[in-house]
Amino acid sequence: MSFGDEAGVGYDTARGRDWPSVRQFNVFLANRMGALLDLVRKFETTDVRVVSLTVVETADCAIIRLVPSDYERGYEILTAAKFAFTESDLLVVKLPDDDRPLLTITKAMLGAEINICYMYPLLTGVGPMGNTAVAVYVDDFEAAAAALENQGFTLFTENDLRD
Repeated sequence: MSFGDEAGVGYDTARGRDWPSVRQFNVFLANRMGALLDLVRKFETTDVRVVSLTVVETADCAIIRLVPSDYERGYEILTAAKFAFTESDLLVVKLPDDDRPLLTITKAMLGAEINICYMYPLLTGVGPMGNTAVAVYVDDFEAAAAALENQGFTLFTENDLRD
C-alpha cells in the first residue's frame, strides 16, 4: 500500500455534492436575549444568505436549525465565530403546484413508509425560478429521496441554493 501523490487515490468529499441533499447546521445557543441576533448578524454581514431557519427552544438552550445559501462559507462563518454546531442532511422539496401541496408531500412520505421528523419552509425562493420549497428531515434519507423522485417531486441541492 502506498501513500502520497503516487497512490492515485481521489479525495472527493460529500461537501458541495450535487445529489438531492442540503446540509443543515444545528447551532447550539444559550437561551438568552440577543443570542439569535448574534448568530444572524454573522451571516448578514457577509454575502451568505440564511435560506431557512427554525428555532427549537428549551428553558436553558436553543437549537437553531439553519440552512445557508453557501454550505462551505456557512461552515467557515460558524467555525470562525466559535459556535457549537452539528450538521445533518435535509431534503428540500419544491412545493407541488396543486391546492394542497403539504398534503401531497406528506401522503407521498406515508405511502413510502417514511417518517417525517420535522419540516419547515424556506425563507427565500430556490433556483432560478424562485420556487417555494420546504426542508424535510426524515428517518430514511435515501428511501425518501427515491420515493419523492419516483413520484415526480423536484428535489433541490446545495447548488440550487446559490442561484
